[in-house]
Amino acid sequence: MENFESAIVNYIQSTKFEKLSREVIDSVQDRILDSIGVAIAAFDDDAPIAVRKYALTKQKSNGSTIWGTDIMTDSETAAFANGTSVRYLDYNDTYLSLEPLHPSDMIPGLVALAQENNISGKELVLAIATGYELAVNLCDVASLRSFGWDHVSYTGLGASAGASKLFNFSDEETRSTLAIYSVPHASMRQTRVGELSMWKGAAAANAVRNAIFAANVVKSGFTGPYDFFNGEMGYVNQLLGGKLINPDILLNMKSDNTNRILDTYIKKWPVEYHAQSAIDACIELRENFQDPNLIKNVEIETFKVAYEIIAKDPEKWDPKTRETADHSLPYTVAAALVDNNITQKSFDQEKIQDKLIKKVLGLTSLNENDDLSKGYPDGIPNRITVTLNNGNEYVSEVKYPRGHANNQMSRSEIKAKFSENVKNVYSAEKIEAISDNIFDIDNCNDLNSIFSDLKI
Repeated sequence: MENFESAIVNYIQSTKFEKLSREVIDSVQDRILDSIGVAIAAFDDDAPIAVRKYALTKQKSNGSTIWGTDIMTDSETAAFANGTSVRYLDYNDTYLSLEPLHPSDMIPGLVALAQENNISGKELVLAIATGYELAVNLCDVASLRSFGWDHVSYTGLGASAGASKLFNFSDEETRSTLAIYSVPHASMRQTRVGELSMWKGAAAANAVRNAIFAANVVKSGFTGPYDFFNGEMGYVNQLLGGKLINPDILLNMKSDNTNRILDTYIKKWPVEYHAQSAIDACIELRENFQDPNLIKNVEIETFKVAYEIIAKDPEKWDPKTRETADHSLPYTVAAALVDNNITQKSFDQEKIQDKLIKKVLGLTSLNENDDLSKGYPDGIPNRITVTLNNGNEYVSEVKYPRGHANNQMSRSEIKAKFSENVKNVYSAEKIEAISDNIFDIDNCNDLNSIFSDLKI
């Protein structure tokens, strides 16, 4: 087997800020701002409240800020708490391939480690771009989900790469960080099967926390297990069925082409990504009728991966929790058709029990369409057909939702999303100040000045 470990370590070691394009730097800034926005939007929800309560037991002066507060903790706790908040609304960025990923799950942990260690914004930007490169490439190399493992195992490897950059680790220290993260911390796909719990939003945060732990102990002189990726009982054999689908991707990573962040998608809607295009289609369909009570039936045609992840489980057709509802294609379609919108409140308990949404859900059928499946992962094609009581039929099909790499949001749209997410807790002046700081973060030498200013 090729020495993938060496290829990964050599790539991480070779990245330099000076080699990053302006477009990549801007994209890192956009995703930091987007991450802050979706975390603050979730501030008063149950899981973020719970992780802040936990963080209070781990306080540390001159540590890392729990976003939205003046609480400071060690970097591992901040990675977990802030990461859980970023993920809670299912509103942060996405990448889809052999394995899906939410790569910005890495950002809170890398911010926490940089802040705790007085590392500059420029080094943080490089660490994030490096982490994205590895994690996104891994999604193209092999599927974890096919073997019962969760995508966050790739998130943790990306965060380990970024943490190694922040500490300017040697080859051996970088290898040990990747190894100490990956060998003890594989994540089971059971997190996303059936009725979903709070852990759905915390699994990635936990993976990143484990990556930050790995970097911290390596910094203290610890070494990690050898042959973690290629070995007899290592990553490929244990988690990936013994083979890589596209191994050359790992072997050919080059620092001159650190740009995979440009292939990731910022979400317009706060739902699991495979439903984004379905919501766009529903909003388009609502232009044809004003009253959702007129709906006779709804047909959803979708692609195989969407069916498997957000449609096939019985729980997706009668969700009981926010975590299940925002991962349910039929529920999000019904809610979008009823309300002509999807917001974080679409998944409140009162809304989940809404009689009209339940009625439309009962009128909904869903089929996997082979032709649509061929359009994935280039796009996420969903086709929605609505028939009204008067016999009128309307069809909308969307392949590239707004925010997709082939239908990108502008910086002004990303800033508008941030403003909408935080408008209830920050003044217009503070929203401008935070945005300006993030859009200049690569010139910031004191990250405390940015992240301590997020207090609500």
